[in-house]
Amino acid sequence: MPSSYRSLGGWLYRRAENVLAAMLVAMFAAFLVQIVFRYMLNLPIGWANEISVVLWIWLVLWGAAFVVREEEEIRFDLFYAAARPRVRRIMFLVAALSLLALYTISFPAVLDYVMFMKVEKTAYLKIRMDWLFSIYIVFVIAIIARYLWLSWQAMFGKAPQEFDPIKAGSGV
Repeated sequence: MPSSYRSLGGWLYRRAENVLAAMLVAMFAAFLVQIVFRYMLNLPIGWANEISVVLWIWLVLWGAAFVVREEEEIRFDLFYAAARPRVRRIMFLVAALSLLALYTISFPAVLDYVMFMKVEKTAYLKIRMDWLFSIYIVFVIAIIARYLWLSWQAMFGKAPQEFDPIKAGSGV
C-alpha cells in the first residue's frame, strides 16, 4: 500500500478518534448538567438525559465502525488462538463471510426501517428518529467494507495474526 494512502488513513483514523472523544465529552457534560439540575436544583430536565442516550448510541456505533481495530474486538478465541495459521485463516474467513452475509441480507430492511422512522421524533429535543438511527447505516456500511477488506487480506495476503497474551492491552 502506498505511503500516501497509509498517511491519509492514519489522519482519518485520528479524526475519527477526535469525533469519538468530542462525543464522549459532550455526553459527560450532559450527564453533569443532568445531575446538577436534578439533585442540586431539584429541577429534573429530560433533554440532558436524551442527549446522553443519543450520544451513547452514536458513540458506540461510531467507535465500532471507525475506531476499534479488529485485534481490539472482544471475542472468545480459545480455539482461534491455538490454531495454526492456515486453520486460523479458514476460521476467520468463515466468520467474516457469515457476518458479511448477515449484514448484507439485513441491510435493505434496516435501511427501510431507518427511513420509515422519519415520522417519529424524540420527546424533548424533537430530533427525527431517522437522523438519530442513521449512524447504524454508517456502521453497517463501514463493517461490510472492513470485512470485505479483511477477507481479501486473509484470502490473498497473510493469515490473521495469532493472539499474543503478552502483548494484550487496552489498545494504547
